[in-house]
Amino acid sequence: MTAFKDPFDARHRLTPGCSCGRHASEAEHAADPATSDGRAQRMVEGAVMRALFPEDATRRAFLGAVGAGTAIAAVNALFPLATATEVFAQGMPIEKKDLKVGFIPITCATPIIMAKPMGFYEKQGLNVDVVKTAGWAVIRDKAINKEYDAAHMLSPMPLAISIGAGSNPIPWTMPAVENINGQAITLAVKHKDRRDPKDWKGMKFAVPFDYSMHNYLLRYYLAEAGVDPDKDVQIRAVPPPEMVANLRADNIDGFLAPDPVNQRAVYDGVGFIHILSKEIWNGHPCCAFSASKQFVTEMPGAYQALLKAIIEATAFAQKPENRKQIAEAIAPTNYLNQPQTVVEQVLTGTFADGLGKVMKDPNRIAFDPFPYESFAVWILTQMKRWGQIKGEVDYAKVAKDVFLATDAAKLMAEAGLTPPTSTTKTFSVMGKPFDPAKPAEYVESFAIKRA
Repeated sequence: MTAFKDPFDARHRLTPGCSCGRHASEAEHAADPATSDGRAQRMVEGAVMRALFPEDATRRAFLGAVGAGTAIAAVNALFPLATATEVFAQGMPIEKKDLKVGFIPITCATPIIMAKPMGFYEKQGLNVDVVKTAGWAVIRDKAINKEYDAAHMLSPMPLAISIGAGSNPIPWTMPAVENINGQAITLAVKHKDRRDPKDWKGMKFAVPFDYSMHNYLLRYYLAEAGVDPDKDVQIRAVPPPEMVANLRADNIDGFLAPDPVNQRAVYDGVGFIHILSKEIWNGHPCCAFSASKQFVTEMPGAYQALLKAIIEATAFAQKPENRKQIAEAIAPTNYLNQPQTVVEQVLTGTFADGLGKVMKDPNRIAFDPFPYESFAVWILTQMKRWGQIKGEVDYAKVAKDVFLATDAAKLMAEAGLTPPTSTTKTFSVMGKPFDPAKPAEYVESFAIKRA
């Protein structure tokens, strides 16, 4: 196992020296290719060099003779690159206004979906077609094949795609979390007196996808009760729109699913909510806005406009007073295809539990777009724990490359949100503290694991 590389080493120590707080100066912030400012600077530098040396051979010869750093310094003495970069970043042209964004019809996709009927994309000069998609494997394949410009994904999926877990590695990004919490364990009504997970051996469960928070949280919950998720129960991947039908048909005993699937099972009288996922880990990430590294780097204007629209929609969704209006906008057939009352129960947090009680939890689902790198590290530890990652993994590097926290922080501030000053934090899952600086030790600390 390679040593953990602290993302807050001397190069990234928190200081007041730059706008994002991760660099010693604004110059270092702007030069970092991982920041949106860095990408804008690279694009301006490239454009200026091509203008001065239109012939590829001449330009390469010049750069080869003096070096890129010296060349840029020389050009900067005559041409104000910093000023040009600032102007370019503020008014970045949108390379492609007609975009396709795939989504799965669940409330986790609320910001991505609502941004269409409520005008958030249009405000940014975009014409976005949000495309309802059958399942996560289809979302992944269509995004990889560039049928979608960006997509709603489960937060572990960009990590899995980037490191090649389950497929060939393709650089992928996750610039924003779509929702936190928003899941539940739902059991068939026949199990209403079987509430202790220690008694669940032999049962069959569904999760939306192998690379999902649902899978990892269910496995965590079972293992903490001494139930081996690979030996004592069956866990299968079932697309969310098919889960309630499978529960009704007695094909499964329960599921850890995104909403409104859980609430629909209650509405239909076939299931009850055992626990909300926030009772396992309060504040956990669920779904995400994602895009290929190629889209982010080759279409920075379209990417920035799209991300800004989604973050502004997320800020709107986080306000409780807007939730009923949002439910009305996203419940129709072309989006969630659910009764409005089901969507309202999820978004407002006042809901029937299927056991005769009305519960009130305003944080049943919440919307915070910041992609903490420590979230990514935790997800990677679970992928390692359950054998989805073979060999060594540089947890910190993968987290930093995929979860674009700096981009989110900049646009959160513009949307009136207060971004965190750090890209990492500690938290607890079922009372067990997680230190993102010690991922290997965390994996080894579990009694039940495949690693």
